[in-house]
Parts: sequence; structure tokens; C-alpha cells
Amino acid sequence: MSLKRRNFIGLTAATVATGMFSGLSSCKAKADKMEDAGGLKPMTGEVVPISKSEREGRIAKAQRLLAENKMDALVIESGTALNYFTGITWGPSERTMAVIIPAKGDAKYICPGFEEARLREQVTIGTEVYAWQEDESPYQLIAKVIKDAGISFGNVAIEERVRFFIADGIRKAAPDLNYVSGDPVTIPCRIIKSSAEIKLMQTATDITLAAIKYGASQLKEGMSQGELASIITKAQNDLGGSADFALCLFGKSSAYPHGSKQPQQLQQGDIVLMDCGCLVEGYCSDVTRTIVFGEASKRQQEIWSLEKEAQAAGFAAAKLKAPCEAVDAAARKVITDAGFGPGYKLPGLPHRTGHGIGMDVHEWGNMVKGNTQLLEPGMCFSIEPTISIVGEFGVRFEDCVYMTEEGPKWFSSPSKSINEPFIA
Repeated sequence: MSLKRRNFIGLTAATVATGMFSGLSSCKAKADKMEDAGGLKPMTGEVVPISKSEREGRIAKAQRLLAENKMDALVIESGTALNYFTGITWGPSERTMAVIIPAKGDAKYICPGFEEARLREQVTIGTEVYAWQEDESPYQLIAKVIKDAGISFGNVAIEERVRFFIADGIRKAAPDLNYVSGDPVTIPCRIIKSSAEIKLMQTATDITLAAIKYGASQLKEGMSQGELASIITKAQNDLGGSADFALCLFGKSSAYPHGSKQPQQLQQGDIVLMDCGCLVEGYCSDVTRTIVFGEASKRQQEIWSLEKEAQAAGFAAAKLKAPCEAVDAAARKVITDAGFGPGYKLPGLPHRTGHGIGMDVHEWGNMVKGNTQLLEPGMCFSIEPTISIVGEFGVRFEDCVYMTEEGPKWFSSPSKSINEPFIA
């Protein structure tokens, strides 16, 4: 998380802190100059949003899968799936807004009456909008729309993120229908990314990696984790992304994959772990880099190199038609062979080796033991085998890949060495 291969001139936290490496000093000077010049420049000039025709193709695929699975309609509410199929962005509230995709026919929208005009502004797929008023039941209206589509009996699929009160309201309003999971429809659609989706994820990744690199150039003794997170968040926005998260961990807190509540101030010799992501046109990045502020100890160098070996093993195992679990097994073996673990035991790798990614930062297609789903072109996922040593530090590299007919390709090139974390 390859279409790009930007050459990042290497800079490390060590160079910033001590001037030990000339590459870092020059990078720091460049970063200062960029601030003086008015900040980082957007990297989104060539971004192309997902087209209407691609969304129509997604709905056509969903309708084919509905028919194959003997389902008559798919119900989706506000959230990622709504955006994926229709391009509509709609925040969830207590007022039901939904779209029904029948196995045959056009998409049909149900929304609060006072929101109808706002919804119609966004509708590009289908034209049928049904409005319910504040003293009316949206579920009765949904039941009527389904019946008017010729569906009186049969299976209605509910997308996985439809909230319970909505699904339950529909069930009570139309009790003669059989309600089933929409996963057999939505997962096969969303888990395989098109070239347009991959390009958007590539841009998001480029932005996040550049922002992390910039953040590394701004490290200073005594700063807090939150200060660094704010710098990287702003950099992702300045570079044209919509910052999603920036998890920055120093020293002992880096041993906890999602951090500790204990405040940390940066000290010489600390591990600095930066796990960050942004969105571009609704598509995510997720990149983690681990560096050392100052001079790395022998122990830090050894664990850093072991992590690099584990990540490389996971990538080598990501072959077409290999099961997802093979990626986890290969990366985990490197770590356990070095005396850590076994399994999820600490010190070692306490979580899965990777997760799917797309419009949500965590999607289907986890690289985890027991997932026998086969890798195929268009699947995108992270490879991030953390090594966590509680009481000392943690090291994580996270780079995402996309599967092609020739095998996996990196969205971001892995770090070269502990002193060259941003050089391919």
C-alpha cells in the first residue's frame, strides 16, 4: 500500500538528529525550504475519479451475482458500499437512507422527504427516488418499493454494514421475504480492484509516504507523539490527500501495535514508528515506517533487519492462486525461527500479517492463518509483520501490494536499510 517508482532521496531521523548522514541533512534543509516557500505542494494533479460507466459496471456485476446466488435484491444504506456502487456520499443518521439494487432493473433510492433535493443532486445511477415524511415509516416504504419491483417472495440480501434497526425494520415491514447476507455479492465486487482504483490508491500511497518522510525530517528531542502526528496529518492534507490517520509511537510505546495511553517525549536512541494513511477520491493508503532518532543500537538494528526479512518473505509467498494464509505463514516463520513467538505470543508477531485495503483501510482478504481464499489479480492488501517486544520497542514495516497477472507489485517500495528508510 507498481505503478509509480518515485525516487525518494534518503533521509533518516538519525541524520536529522545528529548530522551523521549527509543525505538527511540535505533533506532537512529541503524540508525547511519547502516550509519557507509556502508548504508542501499537492500531488493530485493527475487524479481521475471513478467514472459513471465503471459504477454502472459494478452494479451490473452485483446484479449478475444476485442472480447466481438466487437473490432478488440487495439493500445498502449510507456508508462505503453506497459510495462504491452509486458515487453518493451520505452520512449515517437515525433517518434511514437506503438504495435497493434489484437483480433486474434500476437502482431505487429511499430517503427522508426533506433530503430529497440534496439526494437528487448526487444521483447519477438510476432515477427513482422515494421520499418518506417524518411521521411515516421508511421501512414500509422500502417494503413497498421492493414489492413494486416484483419481489413478493424470495431472498433479499442485506449488505453487511446495514445497521440492525434498519434491517429489523425492513424485516418487520415485509415478513414474507427471506433476508440473507449480501456478502456473496458485495465482497466479490469490492475485493477485486480495477486499474482506476489502483491508480487512486497509488496516489494516496505516494502522498502518505511523502508525508511520513517529511515528518521524519521534523523530528526533534522532546517532541510528543501527538506533535509528530499533527505534522504528518497536515502534510498529507497539504499534499492533496484527505488525512485519515497518523499513529506515531516513540520508544517503549512502539511495542504496542496501536500505542499506549502513556505520554511519550522523543529522546535520543528512541524507535520512531509512523503508521499513517489518507484518502484520494475515497481510496485509502496505509504505510508504516520505523526509524531510530539518533544512532541505532545493535539490538535495534538486528530486530529492524529481522522485520525486513519477514516482510520480504511475506511478499515472496504472495503468488497467484496461493492462499492468503500463506503470506502470514511465510512472514511469521522468519520471526519464530529467530526465537520469537510462537504463534501470537509475545515477544513476536501478535496479529495477522496483513489486511485487505480499498475504500476502507481494512477490507476483506486478510493475510491470516485459516484464510484459504486464493490470491487473484486485482486483490490489494498490506504486508506488515510487526515484531513487538514489550518493555523495549516494536518494529513494523507496512507496505501494500496489488496482485497482477505477473504476481504482486508494491504500492510503496520497502525500506532499504535502517539508515535509508525512504530509498527503494
